[in-house]
Amino acid sequence: MQFYPKTFGREDAKQWVARNQRRYREDGYGLFAVMLKDGEEVIGDCGIIKQNVEGETAMEVGYHFRRDQWGRGYATEAARACMGLGFDSFGADKVISLIRPENVPSRRVAERNGMKLEREVVHYGLLHLVYVMRHKEFEASR
Repeated sequence: MQFYPKTFGREDAKQWVARNQRRYREDGYGLFAVMLKDGEEVIGDCGIIKQNVEGETAMEVGYHFRRDQWGRGYATEAARACMGLGFDSFGADKVISLIRPENVPSRRVAERNGMKLEREVVHYGLLHLVYVMRHKEFEASR
C-alpha cells in the first residue's frame, strides 16, 4: 500500500473486495489471487481492470504482491500472463499500467514486460505514469 493515497483500514478493504466482485459481474474480469504453485498461500493479486484515464477507457494490468515475495519474478510473470489475457480473451488493442513515478519496482515489472512509458497523467489527484503495450508489440514479443 506504500504507493496508494492511504493505507486501507478494514472498511476500505471491504469496499475494495466489493469493487472487485462488481468488476467480475459487470466486466467479466478483474484481479486474481496469486498463489504459490507448491501451496495454498496467497502472495498477491494481478489482473485486468477497466480504467478511465483522461476520458479514455482502457484495460489496465495491475498487480500487488507482498513485499517478502518481491524480486522473484512473480509480478513479471503474472502481469505478462494478464496482458495476454487482455489481448487474447478480451480483444484489447492496448493494455496500460498506471504507476506512480516513485514506484520503481512496478516500473521495472512493466519495462521487463516490454511496456513503454507513454505519458504522465494526474489520476485520482496523484501523478501517475502510463505504461503501454500494444497488441502487435505483444505478439511480436511472444
